Amino acid sequence: MNQSDFLKVVLPFKDKVFRLAKRLLVSTEEAEDATQELYFKLWKSKEKIADYQNVEAFAMTMTKNYCYDRLKSKQASNLTLAHSNYLEKDTALDKKVEHQDSVSLVHQLIEKLPDQQKIIIQLRDIEEYDLEEICKMVDMKPIAVRVALSRARKTIREELIKKHNYGIC
Repeated sequence: MNQSDFLKVVLPFKDKVFRLAKRLLVSTEEAEDATQELYFKLWKSKEKIADYQNVEAFAMTMTKNYCYDRLKSKQASNLTLAHSNYLEKDTALDKKVEHQDSVSLVHQLIEKLPDQQKIIIQLRDIEEYDLEEICKMVDMKPIAVRVALSRARKTIREELIKKHNYGIC
């Protein structure tokens, strides 16, 4: 596989790899390093890539595993939280602040989820993978993925309701 073919195969899901890495590692710099490391590993095994049915699922699984390894390492203690949110330019300032607070709160709530639920909600609700692909990536049965996703959504929903009703989280 030449460089051009390789790029055609792997570039379409580059942003998804980065977002998953950022969700798991939190730090933008760590996520960039993880993405770069993943693409280096893919490049080294570029001749084998053609054999994979779903290169994207393979890459996402590699990203998840790499990030978990990083989190277990000593360097993981240096990770910092840094979120940037997109807001429309024509929205009133109070709406922008309210929107930013809500998005930040959802991100915080996702971060508090157990690792398994965190990765499943990232893959399903943010990256929009279908359940079959997620099952392969996390090596779980469909019912287990649905249960974990349901629990994650329920936890986030309950915490958001609590916050909006009582002003506390």
